[in-house]
Amino acid sequence: MGSFLDSVPFSGIIRIRDMMYAVKDPFRLDQGDVSFDAPDTVKRAMHRAIDENKTHYLQTTGLPHLLDLLADKLRTKNGTPIGSSDEVMVTTGGIHALYIVCQALLEPGDEVIVPDPEWPPAAGNVKAAHAVPVPCPLHEHLGWRYDLAELESKITPKTRAIYINSPHNPTGGVLTRDDVERIAALVRDRGLWLISDEAYEDVVFDGATHVSPASLPGLYERTIPVYTFSKTYAMTGLRLGYLAARDAKLRERMKKALFYTASNIASVVQYGGVGALEGSQESIGAFLTELQARRDLFYDGIRRYASGVLTGEAPRGAFYAFLKIDPAWRPQAGKPIESLSWAMAEHLISQGRIGCVPGVDFGATGEGYVRFCFARDRRELTGALESLRSLLAGAPVRS
Repeated sequence: MGSFLDSVPFSGIIRIRDMMYAVKDPFRLDQGDVSFDAPDTVKRAMHRAIDENKTHYLQTTGLPHLLDLLADKLRTKNGTPIGSSDEVMVTTGGIHALYIVCQALLEPGDEVIVPDPEWPPAAGNVKAAHAVPVPCPLHEHLGWRYDLAELESKITPKTRAIYINSPHNPTGGVLTRDDVERIAALVRDRGLWLISDEAYEDVVFDGATHVSPASLPGLYERTIPVYTFSKTYAMTGLRLGYLAARDAKLRERMKKALFYTASNIASVVQYGGVGALEGSQESIGAFLTELQARRDLFYDGIRRYASGVLTGEAPRGAFYAFLKIDPAWRPQAGKPIESLSWAMAEHLISQGRIGCVPGVDFGATGEGYVRFCFARDRRELTGALESLRSLLAGAPVRS
């Protein structure tokens, strides 16, 4: 039996989903899913693929035309010096890409520095490769970015890679160009790899910019960038992601992991990816404009209705509100709690029908916080805020 998997935890998000299915008329702010529909160019391309019976096996690494389009996108948009489309491969979403990277790159006992807090599958995929995730705190007072001296202090002789995720889930922090350049210097100087999760590359606000590390001089050789169609094109359920790597030996390993987990990614979905890339890109800007409006609506409601129980600055990236819980708050006076994050999440779900995720599920630094997704439609956000106003009216309950 694969007993090592016993040490690989499920995300608490699964527990939250189970709780939400028991709630009538819930506000699903727990899910990292936009309410937008995929662009018509995606849907038409998939319909056409079905009509033309393009439902058979494909090359393991991806549909050649899609790989060519992705290589061009990486060169022109991300500034990554892709040599040929052989350096790109298609995966079943970003989580599958991370799994493949970890299986191909890591040896048992290798250490990978990961942000804390962080999307749980990042550390989970490291553990699934028999390696060790080493958390490094992100700091709210720095805009949920690293203290880079602290990051460097986490490097040991066992460190194999640094994993970064910018824009960041769950906090919305965005690494600056200086941050990325200094992390790049650590990677070069220490002979490390950089795994760059860029799922939210197109979701940045207030003048923030996304910097792809592989665009920096000489860094692509040490960087494995990971992407997804899920957020940019509202294709979360279609499960389409991709990655790039210059190192041929590493790519051969990743290709094996890809083959043995999927053979090839669903053909019709890959044709949908072609439609996304070949079609108009206007939806990206439209999505971002609406997401910023929803962000502002949600944070205005938090300031007005959360009675100071939930606080935090609006994020510069991604589409999550990672809010601090007043340490004095309790769901019931005198009732002891093990985790403030879980107590708040369970209270909001059971009493207010408001989906959310306890911050501690993202790492120890997340204890005392709770995450909401503000990418839901405005009616759902408004309903959640009205429920929150009823639930948190008045002063925090003190033990």
